[in-house]
Amino acid sequence: MNESKMYRAGLTLFIDPQTRRLSVYTGDRLTKSYPVGVGKPATPTPAGDFRVINKVTNPGGVLGSRWLGLNIPGGNYGIHGTNNPASIGNLVSLGCIRMHNHHVEELFPQVPLGTPVRIAAVPGYNRRENPAVAPDPGSGLPLDHRRHVVRPGDTLWKIARQYNVALDVLLAANSHLANPHLLQVGQIIYIPG
Repeated sequence: MNESKMYRAGLTLFIDPQTRRLSVYTGDRLTKSYPVGVGKPATPTPAGDFRVINKVTNPGGVLGSRWLGLNIPGGNYGIHGTNNPASIGNLVSLGCIRMHNHHVEELFPQVPLGTPVRIAAVPGYNRRENPAVAPDPGSGLPLDHRRHVVRPGDTLWKIARQYNVALDVLLAANSHLANPHLLQVGQIIYIPG
């Protein structure tokens, strides 16, 4: 990695969606590297400089045994374990970074809140629309909708309040939901614009 200024004395994580690797740096020294799964082309992992803002032990389900939440705007993104180890090394997620559970368990205690995380920009892969702006026609979303990624504890009512949208309007925009009363973490909810 060329941006050695980013690596001061502390720990820094670097994610390269192209090679599907998460590298751990202490200062400017590479100390460990792990294989990861990243966002699929329709929901790529956003590029940029972020920080770890929360940590959860045993979030369960698709999040595996550990969660390191990132301050990526426009959604709930993180580095986490998985209940599908075959997905590691592939373009599979909704934008999160997946790790083998034993790898994220090894990494988790080393990563304090505030740890810098850089996600590399890959031409043609991780362009994300501004969530406050309507997406482009190729994004798969209706032109007048934004996207919300379901977080632990979310309900449609809470999401409707968060975006100041009437619940019946939110339900109509999400008619694809099999059961709107049972949301799953990582599920996409369309927010009418």
